[in-house]
Amino acid sequence: MNKRKIYFYSALFLTIGVILLLVTGSSLLTTALNSDETIPFGTILTWTGMISLPLTIYWGIKELRKPSTKLNRILSGSLKIIIVLGILWVPISYLLAGNLSFSFTEKETFQGGQDAMRWFWRLSYGIGIGAISIIFTYWISLLFKKDKTVTNSV
Repeated sequence: MNKRKIYFYSALFLTIGVILLLVTGSSLLTTALNSDETIPFGTILTWTGMISLPLTIYWGIKELRKPSTKLNRILSGSLKIIIVLGILWVPISYLLAGNLSFSFTEKETFQGGQDAMRWFWRLSYGIGIGAISIIFTYWISLLFKKDKTVTNSV
């Protein structure tokens, strides 16, 4: 098995595992990672999912790694931006919330307040929805792709 397949299956395994833990509401999500109980394990798990979902798409579709058409170059660039946003999800979210449990209050200040919470959710949903939108757009483009290998010989 080559490196690309190992990366793809690793990212796919992590993505499916994180989705299952998040959907089932596993008690692992609230397990504290430090003695102060300020960093829940769910933060690390979700961060793993935020990175592994777009990486699964990246390693799974060659045309998004090495695009040959204009649309695929746009999709590839968008996917790379989403991967970077996934990597930066915890630092950006920390700056928005002011804590690593990403809890927000009714503060009047931006950090930890309601405006920051809205940006947190936009970022979080944007990574997932963006990655899924890219794969759907790619799949739809395959439906309209002209098959250049078949000639019309009637």
